[in-house]
Amino acid sequence: MRLVFAGTPEVAVPALDALIASERHEVVAVVTRPDAPAGRGRRVVASPVAQRAEEAGIEVLKPARPRDEDFLARLREIAPDCCPVVAYGALLPKVALDVPAKGWVNLHFSLLPAWRGAAPVQHAIMAGDEVTGASTFLIEEGLDSGPVYGVVTEEIRPTDTSGDLLTRLAFAGAGLLAATMDGIEDGTLRAVPQPEEGVSLAPKITVEDARVDWSAPALRVDRVVRGCSPAPGAWTLFRGERLKLRQVALAPDRTDPAPGELVVGKNTVHVGTGSHAVELLWVQPQGKKPMSAADWARGVRIAAGERLED
Repeated sequence: MRLVFAGTPEVAVPALDALIASERHEVVAVVTRPDAPAGRGRRVVASPVAQRAEEAGIEVLKPARPRDEDFLARLREIAPDCCPVVAYGALLPKVALDVPAKGWVNLHFSLLPAWRGAAPVQHAIMAGDEVTGASTFLIEEGLDSGPVYGVVTEEIRPTDTSGDLLTRLAFAGAGLLAATMDGIEDGTLRAVPQPEEGVSLAPKITVEDARVDWSAPALRVDRVVRGCSPAPGAWTLFRGERLKLRQVALAPDRTDPAPGELVVGKNTVHVGTGSHAVELLWVQPQGKKPMSAADWARGVRIAAGERLED
């Protein structure tokens, strides 16, 4: 089939690579978000998907909005059979959805109908799910509500961050998307409507969502830190300034301080929660690079009984 691939971030690159490598399909163009500022210097750069497509000599389309008439006209000229999508980052209007004969097929990083929305992996970790996965489905005008072609499952490990889990799903999902394209082409796959039960939503994680509540149980604190890593980054306040929490560990076998109270050992830093303590492993003070919690504590000279969020 002639394919136009739509995607933007690094997590979409494995799927693009899988389709480029396919002997049955031709990626004739890529649709991605416009160039944007990135990094500390805020230099304007092309998206990871755009960079990979350019390396492969594939035409790149960067519409400001996917309903722009110039973009739609070019899409009709290309006349793709199908448009696979991975984390494109913009809603597709019906006028665009109607162009490819076999529709737009999205790779979504959850087991639909669970966790429909922009941040399925983060929400799965924060909710304490033990298993997640990826689904391919035919895009409709609703939010991730279209019929499903196929799924793969993935265990959520006790120490997984959203970055760890998303990396594994990106590669597992790439194979699923390529297999879905094969099945659509030869007619062996039929999309099955999603069940009405089990729907949950996964909106984008805000900075306020990533703020740690020390009165919550330790398991909840651990899940928030892992679910918000690497972005937007879990955080708390220390002496009125934001302190990012890069990594914590559950630490039930000790005397438990009050919620938010810091207890500093020779090479350890513990903090109380609504249940038992967690150990701070890596933190990032405002305006500084990440560092071990022990080094941070030595530098700031924490007083006895001092608390986070106080």
